[in-house]
Amino acid sequence: MIVRPRPRLRELFFIWKGSIIPLILPQVIFVTVVAAIVTLIAALTGPRFPDFATGPFTFLGLSLSLFLGFRNNACYDRWWEARKHYGNLLVVMRSLARDSQLLDGDAAGRAQRQDVLRLCTAFAKALTARLRDRPVAAAANAELSADELARVSASRNVPDGILRLVTGQLLDAHRHGRLDSITYTALAEHVNQLTAIQGACERIRYTALPFAYTLLLHRTAHLYCVLLPIGMVHSLGWATPLMTALVAYTFFGLDALGDELEEPFGTAQNDLPLDAITRIIEIDLGEYRGLEKLPEPLQAQDFLLL
Repeated sequence: MIVRPRPRLRELFFIWKGSIIPLILPQVIFVTVVAAIVTLIAALTGPRFPDFATGPFTFLGLSLSLFLGFRNNACYDRWWEARKHYGNLLVVMRSLARDSQLLDGDAAGRAQRQDVLRLCTAFAKALTARLRDRPVAAAANAELSADELARVSASRNVPDGILRLVTGQLLDAHRHGRLDSITYTALAEHVNQLTAIQGACERIRYTALPFAYTLLLHRTAHLYCVLLPIGMVHSLGWATPLMTALVAYTFFGLDALGDELEEPFGTAQNDLPLDAITRIIEIDLGEYRGLEKLPEPLQAQDFLLL
């Protein structure tokens, strides 16, 4: 995710990092060249060049704008929902860590509390790795013992396997009387909330917008920008390439931005900073565990926070 101060007016037109321009520059250049060729042909042929009415282009442009706006709203809803779930993940982790102090009745309970918080840290790392298509077991390796790593590696869903280990710790504490039924239920509810967060994130990650709908917008945007110079050349003359480039920048930019927002768990410039949020969880749980050496929060590199 791009993290930078709001640009001043004199900087507004010169910002490259964080803009959508690098992604759409080839398409904008292409349609600008096409517009320049059309303008040149129109200048050479004069009145013989067909004079198309601008009405169809106006209505098509308006319809395309509405469809692009609708798609971007749907993509932003996915992005914002994903951000809310990861925010809720942070809240649930802190609540679980605070309520886990119920285990501190004896030395065995304190050891189990350490194991629960360690496994929750591993869960956060594994979930982020799963959503970003990284090696999941390797991401949680530092927080797991050799036996735990072998057990969760055998699971097709490593984060869920880690939550099973957390539940096992809570059940063991309940059996040995370190947790009564009420306190066990309260802690188990936090684990259920983690399961719900994982399921919601996986739903967003593995359910894309309908491909046919996205393809239709891609095709229509490119076709419209390529044909637009033919409808504008008689009225704009040599300004046609410039106006075509501006329209292409708007339409292609909205289209590309929607593509990034549609996959909020990726590593593109406008995707969510999952690694940074996971690091915050690791630091917070590490403080509850009483660890002396804690990692530093992730900082944006060249305005990009992953």
